[in-house]
Amino acid sequence: MRDLTPVGGIHSVRTALKFGLEGVGEIWLERSRRDHRTRQIVDLARAAGIAVRQVDRADMDGAAAGLRHQGVLAWVRTPAPRAEHELDAILEAAAGPPFLLILDGVQDPHNLGACLRTADAAGVHAVLAPKDNAVGLTPVACKVASGAAETVPYVQVTNLVRAMNALEERGVWLVGTAGAAETALFDADLEGALGLVMGGEGKGLRRLTAERCDLLVCLPMSGAVESLNVSVAAGICLYEAVRQRRWR
Repeated sequence: MRDLTPVGGIHSVRTALKFGLEGVGEIWLERSRRDHRTRQIVDLARAAGIAVRQVDRADMDGAAAGLRHQGVLAWVRTPAPRAEHELDAILEAAAGPPFLLILDGVQDPHNLGACLRTADAAGVHAVLAPKDNAVGLTPVACKVASGAAETVPYVQVTNLVRAMNALEERGVWLVGTAGAAETALFDADLEGALGLVMGGEGKGLRRLTAERCDLLVCLPMSGAVESLNVSVAAGICLYEAVRQRRWR
């Protein structure tokens, strides 16, 4: 469907209907599915006036293009990124200390989508990224995010270092990742107002971004590989922060 991106899976479609309702154009259900969970989705869609279409499995598989759909697809409009001036309001409305993920030059839409999905699961209040030299909310990124592009504010900023300065003035502790850092992630204090700063594929954090961080940490690496994919590293860092913030 022109200008619409498929989001697949029971949970992801339900999330889109609950939190990204204005962007949902149509729901597809596999014709053979008749169960309680799909009836819930039909009820949500019809209550919102969204069309529900029964399709064959072959058509569903073709439209999903490898996406694990569980017999359900939502066709959604790609959400627009949030403007930089909206960040203050986002943080004011946040429950508890600000918890942010800052991406410095992530180029791969699959990585961005995976980061958004993990950020949603970890309870991140917003994801920040520069407007230039970074991927935006492309259809691929939104597909991989599985509904998280609608639930987690994705804020594009003109100057990342300047935005980090503004966060520091709000009392946000900025922790970046770097392979050469002397402090291990698990030894760092990640409680309180926090911005986790991750570098882009291959090059990692840019020099000025790294210098703006209050602390640089590394992930212990015991094998032959020198680094992890940015979305994997982001997941590890976010959930170490979750562990400290909830259970210490």
